[in-house]
Amino acid sequence: MAPFGTIFLGVWGVFVVVLIQESKPVSWEEWWTYDGISGPAFWGLINPDWWLCNKGRRQSPVNLEPNRLLFDPNLQPLHLDKHKVGGVLANTGHSVVFAVENDTRHPVNISGGPLSYRYQFHEIHLHFGLEDHIGSEHTIDGHAFPAELQIFGFNSQLYNNFSDALHRAQGIVAVSLLLQVGDLSNPQLRTFTQQLDQIKYGGQAVEITHFVVRDLLPDTKHYMTYDGSTTMPACHETTTWIILNKPIYITKQQLHALRQLYQGDMKHPNAKLGNNIRPIQPLHHRPIRTNIDFSVQQGHKNCPTMNRDLYYKANSWK
Repeated sequence: MAPFGTIFLGVWGVFVVVLIQESKPVSWEEWWTYDGISGPAFWGLINPDWWLCNKGRRQSPVNLEPNRLLFDPNLQPLHLDKHKVGGVLANTGHSVVFAVENDTRHPVNISGGPLSYRYQFHEIHLHFGLEDHIGSEHTIDGHAFPAELQIFGFNSQLYNNFSDALHRAQGIVAVSLLLQVGDLSNPQLRTFTQQLDQIKYGGQAVEITHFVVRDLLPDTKHYMTYDGSTTMPACHETTTWIILNKPIYITKQQLHALRQLYQGDMKHPNAKLGNNIRPIQPLHHRPIRTNIDFSVQQGHKNCPTMNRDLYYKANSWK
């Protein structure tokens, strides 16, 4: 009779072999989440390539404090082309994402503002809460909005595509639109929300045609801008953020439809998709610039100034 130790080692060896045979390559792109042991606090530990998520000094999102804004008279109006584009609206299991067709004939360019280069529109991410008091990743003076649309583009003058630009200096621009509850929503936003019943589960997608990205933007030339990162792994610190100083509107019915989306597929729906929000990150002394000159709006005749002593008050957003 074989010794107990020999039998145990034999069984253990078979167990290890079975584990190796049954194991599949880990897809980090699918494994991270917004809560628990795979949530934001652990992104930098899950994958060593994501170390910036935990140790970076220029991370996003941030809280925009009105009394810390720095007026910059050199900031120009932001410009987006008004071309119609087609693409795919998908439930990725992490967010609702609209990705433009790769072979689009007339790409939408993003320029002006704080940008020194021309950026090409690539995709839109929608973050939202399961309740109205949370949802946006960026906050204004500690106040969160029910949702946030993020329009991403890549530096098409220096880099070939979004994936290449993601790792490079001045590679990405992100235009942030904060969403407020209202009686009538933005018409282009309705183009998305009317399709939500077709992307209820993770992995589902639907084609969108004749979409005008420019028409998502609110009627304002004012914005705030800072240097930051993408808000999901690998948290690359290559992003110029532009947060417009006026919300767009979403109805309660549209928010309700968003809150019916699930992370998983139809057989394993798992949790609701909402609350896909990365927590606020430290500023680490980064300046947040704005082209809003409050001294002019208040009737003062002061010359435009970069003086840090010029404090601003938050808008009521009504």
